[in-house]
Amino acid sequence: MSESIGTDPRDALVARCEREREAWRDLIDEVGVDRMTEPGPMGPWSFKDLAAHLLGWRDRTIARLEAAAEGREAPSSAWPSALQDDDSINDWIQARSDGRSVRDVLDDTDRAYERLANAIAALPEETVTRSDALPWMGGESLAETDLFSHLYDEHMPSIRAWIATRT
Repeated sequence: MSESIGTDPRDALVARCEREREAWRDLIDEVGVDRMTEPGPMGPWSFKDLAAHLLGWRDRTIARLEAAAEGREAPSSAWPSALQDDDSINDWIQARSDGRSVRDVLDDTDRAYERLANAIAALPEETVTRSDALPWMGGESLAETDLFSHLYDEHMPSIRAWIATRT
């Protein structure tokens, strides 16, 4: 990764978090709060379910980054340790959010962008750039990864298709 002298990779990641937060807010406006509980953007899952899903995994990332910034080991995940595959974890996240209001889920999801940016900003620069600094990253540095690719690669096509059927 080529960087100019004086460029801090944390600044670029924090700026990306801010841009992604704005894009998320635009998507919320496009979907409309009144349609958040309609099934469709992920099969039977609603947009609220999707937001809770993204938040559940993002909370784990934030907790790991906060621990790294404080020199602690990465904490265990919020879900029960018996859950080992993504489908069962996703089901647990979804069930946990069932009783929550749309507003609470959307507010927590929105705040997670700032929490993520703050966690990144608190990291030492070498933790962001070294490929071995965060063992849970599988040999990729934080500066090289796309923290938002899951939304775009896995979910945005179906969200866009769902939105298109409603217009």
